[in-house]
Amino acid sequence: MKKTLAILLALVMAMAMLAGCNNESGKESNSPAPTGSEPVVSTVKTVEEGKLHMSTNAAFPPYEMLTDDGGFEGIDVEVADAIAKKLGLELVVDNMDFTAALTAAANGQSDIVMAGVTINEERLETLDFTDTYANGVQVVIVKEGSDVTMDNLGEKLIGTQKGTTGYTLASAPVEEDGYGEDHVIGYDNGALAVEALKGGQIDCVLIDNEPAKAYVAANEGLTILDGDWLNEDYAIGVQKGNTQLLEAVNGALNELIADGTVQQIIDKYIPAE
Repeated sequence: MKKTLAILLALVMAMAMLAGCNNESGKESNSPAPTGSEPVVSTVKTVEEGKLHMSTNAAFPPYEMLTDDGGFEGIDVEVADAIAKKLGLELVVDNMDFTAALTAAANGQSDIVMAGVTINEERLETLDFTDTYANGVQVVIVKEGSDVTMDNLGEKLIGTQKGTTGYTLASAPVEEDGYGEDHVIGYDNGALAVEALKGGQIDCVLIDNEPAKAYVAANEGLTILDGDWLNEDYAIGVQKGNTQLLEAVNGALNELIADGTVQQIIDKYIPAE
């Protein structure tokens, strides 16, 4: 009899505990989570589930560059990371040369391309673009004491990064306001062009102003010519026709512009002078 009572008592206690657990579970599912604690679940289709792959060329300071431990940093990297978080995704940086970075996004091998990319007619054939988020000025690096000027560039040998607007415009025929292919040598990145300049293989380097300042600061004997060669805006490229991804990325980008995040990131790497 005592054994039977003990069994019944144990069953009653187990049922009470089960009811208590069910009630607690109901509270968790029905009560709103504290602000900011609820995870964002992405509905955007990407090349890898849960990831946002960004193709870039990490030799373009301060927009994208390698860290000492082999990671990545820079304006584009931080903006892309903030966009990924907005979309409930984890950023993955795929480093390659500039032309390959554009091709990867165009072919759907990466989700976005950010590498100081400007919009032009050729790129619009394979990529769609977000609104612009930063401004870039292209300048000319020369050796100190060089006779190169903005007016005689067409008589010199110019080094620039392959696939960039600088390369495209500078190597265009003279009748199209370029200097001609014979006067332009394309390199995989700006660092290689600067090394060629230091070695006397070219007369100058055409590159964006911020990377130019970084290269000049790191290489004694180089300077930047006065004046801007070109002024342009940067945007994020996605595979042409991928409307869902474009709208998601552009929406996140505009939220980050509106709340000041993008400007804070830019100011971190390009302090006001």
